[in-house]
Amino acid sequence: MTDSLSFEFVRVLTIAGSDSGGGAGVQADLKTLAALGCFGMSAITALTAQNTRGVTAIHAVPAEFLRQQIDAVMTDIGAGAVKIGMLHAADIVRTVAQAIDRHQMRRVVLDPVMASATGANLIEDDAQSSLVGELFPRATLITPNLDEAAFLLGRSITTMEEMVPAAQALQRQGAHAVLLKGGHLKGENVADVLVQQSEAPRVFTAPRIATRNLHGAGCTLSSAVAAYLALGQTLAGAVELARKYVRMALDSSSNVVTGHGVGPLNHGFAPQGMRLRPIRPEPTK
Repeated sequence: MTDSLSFEFVRVLTIAGSDSGGGAGVQADLKTLAALGCFGMSAITALTAQNTRGVTAIHAVPAEFLRQQIDAVMTDIGAGAVKIGMLHAADIVRTVAQAIDRHQMRRVVLDPVMASATGANLIEDDAQSSLVGELFPRATLITPNLDEAAFLLGRSITTMEEMVPAAQALQRQGAHAVLLKGGHLKGENVADVLVQQSEAPRVFTAPRIATRNLHGAGCTLSSAVAAYLALGQTLAGAVELARKYVRMALDSSSNVVTGHGVGPLNHGFAPQGMRLRPIRPEPTK
């Protein structure tokens, strides 16, 4: 008798903060995952009251409730990749680190969020060292921007030539791979640097897109990398495809006005159908 096949969605879990304005955080993550054909799930670390102009309040989720959210997802549905965003407190960082070990999470993309695009501080002082010590070694990839990298390294990064050494210095802090995002540098071109163990550094460059709609771009990029990893891409391939997705989302929203500040990307410019994988039944004994 021939075994029949069942299917499963390609699943990605985001562990991040909620953005009431819908442009960043869990909301941006889920939009990105859906647009790329993945089934997105969430564990919320904090609620924020924010819009395109800024963050007005943060309401922390208790660490125990975060653990319950993660366990509920992982013990039933599971995930082929995990994206981690805003972790505002040290006990939240530890809870996530313990969950990675407990559920043997693979393909973990960590976006070390420290401030919003509008400049609001999103992490407590004691959580910053915990982020490096607890999560850098457990992540497949970290995706800091230049401001976050400067804080972590204790020095500013002001030119493209400084980006590769900076990414390598972050790797020496315990990260397996680093994607250092160079969008904050001035100039006609934007460069991102990917540093992996036992690989030559790779520099991605592209013309800058003129837009004010940058809210959630970092969240979107890290979620897209996680999605492409779950879909079977190599790390370098996932980064390259994620960058293309973000650029198209930026370009397709460049003439759209949402709110009165830093607007969101167009995550759904070309949504993909849900991707399926076959599940082979256990052999009958």
